[in-house]
Amino acid sequence: MTKFHELRERHPRFVYQGFSLTENALEFDFRMDEHSFHPRWEFTADLGDIDRDLLNEIAFSLGMAELVSYWKCACPPTVEIRCGSLGEKQIRFWKTLYYNGLAEFFYRNGINTDFENFMKIESTPALPKKFTAPKLSGALVPVGGGKDSVVTLEILKILGEDVTPYIINARGATLGCVEAAGIPTEKAVTPKRTINKHLLELNAQGYLNGHTPYSAVVAFSSLLFAVISGKRYIALSNESSANETYVDGAEINHQYSKSTAFERDFREYCRYTFGDFGDIPEYFSLLRPLSEWQIAREFIKYPRYFGVFQSCNLGSKTNVWCCNCAKCLYVYILLAAFLDDETLITIFGCNMLEKTELAPMLDGLMLDGEDKPFECVGTKDEVRLSLKMALDRRRDNTPVLLKRFEEKFPGYVPVKLGGYFDEINFVPEKFLPYLEKLTNGN
Repeated sequence: MTKFHELRERHPRFVYQGFSLTENALEFDFRMDEHSFHPRWEFTADLGDIDRDLLNEIAFSLGMAELVSYWKCACPPTVEIRCGSLGEKQIRFWKTLYYNGLAEFFYRNGINTDFENFMKIESTPALPKKFTAPKLSGALVPVGGGKDSVVTLEILKILGEDVTPYIINARGATLGCVEAAGIPTEKAVTPKRTINKHLLELNAQGYLNGHTPYSAVVAFSSLLFAVISGKRYIALSNESSANETYVDGAEINHQYSKSTAFERDFREYCRYTFGDFGDIPEYFSLLRPLSEWQIAREFIKYPRYFGVFQSCNLGSKTNVWCCNCAKCLYVYILLAAFLDDETLITIFGCNMLEKTELAPMLDGLMLDGEDKPFECVGTKDEVRLSLKMALDRRRDNTPVLLKRFEEKFPGYVPVKLGGYFDEINFVPEKFLPYLEKLTNGN
């Protein structure tokens, strides 16, 4: 019997017992036999005359997004909902999110399951609800500290949109990017999210662990705080490249909850559950029409961010680039297409293209038939284009990893991405003309 089946047999039921929302905190109550989990959000908000039924419905849904991080430790076959109601369409949404968002978790833990059998959600049927529409204006922009949200901030500023940054667990890079954008940090919405320590204790005891669809937590929490803040838009920074799968021959996407498919499903869920856009904030990714390569080309126009942006997961707590992971290597390669070595070394602290030990990561990023690293990275076409541009800039003194690229791809002619524009997007019409202008670097 595998650990997956052993734990499911030991823990047959996971219960979403309840939640509590006040002007200072949101706390959830999850149960699994003798184990209980109480993840918590802390913030300061004036709930004023906002429809409490609407806030509670969104808070309940945020709990559904949080739930999977705790469920996955034992993967109980039944999830019982005791503090809210879900109809068949909503249950289908949650199962789709969990199943696709946990594809990497299942793969890396050697779990063989299917959509119908991995989880059953039990809930009383949802009843029709009517919420009072808040007055909405401006845009809430989730800021993670990387280059993508920087580009979103700058585009919306250029277009005259009133921008409110949204930061979960603020750190140096996120606050630094807000300051570099010329936005007072006190304007930012900065809740603190705390993972329940008992989950970490169970992981240490041998319970299952792995990647979950965190961006779904960002989505539902941003909806909650956009309603509280009265924002018309929630402008994400997920690009077209987030749709690519990571394992050759299998539908496993590390970035599923950043994908177009999730964005579509989330928007439909919001309209079905909370109301029409305009009555509730509209969630969309401003950068969806663009590739990561195009975003990098736009980012380098703003050198004031070079010393503060940071998107390395391993170095996030200390606001440094670790320079040993695939995410660092990927961002370095993208920027190396446009920037010189001196500037890059100032940003990262070393020349990553000279690190021979990163060759296997490079192969995963650039070679067809090799699995992509499980990081938020772009397509192999984008990587190869960036490597070719970086190589052309460094013919006189070619770093070791660029020599490897040249050996693997002699005479490489890259795919042209300059005019790329992904038509499958949900960007409001008012923003599209500017994005179309950016596709060719204008």
